[in-house]
Amino acid sequence: MSTQQQSQPDSRPGTAGRVAVVTGGSRGIGRATVGRLAADGFAVVVGYAGNRELAETAAKEITAGGGRALAVQADVGDEQQVAALFDAAESAFGGVDAVVHAAGRGHLAPVAEMDLSELDAVLRTNVRGTFVVAQQAARRTRPGGTLVTFSSSVVGLAFPGYGAYAGGKGAVEALTLILARELRGRDVTVNAVAPGPTATDLFLDGKDEETVARLAAQPPLERLGTPADIAELVAFLASPGGHWVNGQVIRANGGIV
Repeated sequence: MSTQQQSQPDSRPGTAGRVAVVTGGSRGIGRATVGRLAADGFAVVVGYAGNRELAETAAKEITAGGGRALAVQADVGDEQQVAALFDAAESAFGGVDAVVHAAGRGHLAPVAEMDLSELDAVLRTNVRGTFVVAQQAARRTRPGGTLVTFSSSVVGLAFPGYGAYAGGKGAVEALTLILARELRGRDVTVNAVAPGPTATDLFLDGKDEETVARLAAQPPLERLGTPADIAELVAFLASPGGHWVNGQVIRANGGIV
């Protein structure tokens, strides 16, 4: 075997013993990600805004299975609360290796009819919240770690009614790509996952059966995505095997174009 063919030892740690902070971890994609990362051996801090019971249940399920988890409340748009979320991770588990910002907010309306107070609320969570979480991740994530933000495939699909939501997610994509370059030399990756229609409460809210069926038929795979589908991708990005993927927006939508 030549020198080039010989496998080299991986200096990055495996996932066992590592620590993840997951915002929006009480339900939906965030909840699925919490369970998936815990299964890989991560200690997980379950960040939540208001669903304390659900977040604590998620943490208890992990600890009951022999894992390590902690539920911590934080408004992602509040820099002091987000700093406290990261403080809790460092205090309980010794550091932060993966940050998954799954918290999000949606409100659908045509641009001409959008209540600007709703616009402000959407952008506060989806844009300011991403920036605040990314700022702490950039300061605290240990070498070999990762930040995963969340965009949406609707940025490219341009569905009517999604102006506020897609506009905010476009900002997330720009921020993600810039931060990946700003962290040059840190050995920390930054990527955005952009799900397509996914069967979460946020997606299903306000949609009738006909609309859901139409959206489910769009991908060549002919179904909605599931939170578990997206959690698998996040787990790959957070693993040593996914560490060469950096500065990307990954459209996880079953093949919708």
